[in-house]
Amino acid sequence: MNNVMEIGGHRAVIQFDPEIGMFRGEFLGLNGGADFYADSVEGLRREGETSLRVFLEMCEEKGIAPTKRYSGKFQVRLSPDVHARAAEIAAARGVSLNRLVQDALELVER
Repeated sequence: MNNVMEIGGHRAVIQFDPEIGMFRGEFLGLNGGADFYADSVEGLRREGETSLRVFLEMCEEKGIAPTKRYSGKFQVRLSPDVHARAAEIAAARGVSLNRLVQDALELVER
């Protein structure tokens, strides 16, 4: 399981890279790469702050929005059995399939 660290209001996924013996952080939802490496949590936070600051400065210099924009739509591929079961659950709850998925994702976020 990946760990998430919040730095400067932005979330980053943290993983350990055994090949280099360091932790790697990668910011989520940015319009470009802003990753960082360190061998400790304190180092990760420090390097993450630096990486994010440099990334945001470059975006400002180039007039680029730093974060991705999402449409609010995505397609999910399921097996026919899972699709049928999800439709049954949604109907039993009196909600749309979209609402069922949204509710499930909101529960995961908590």
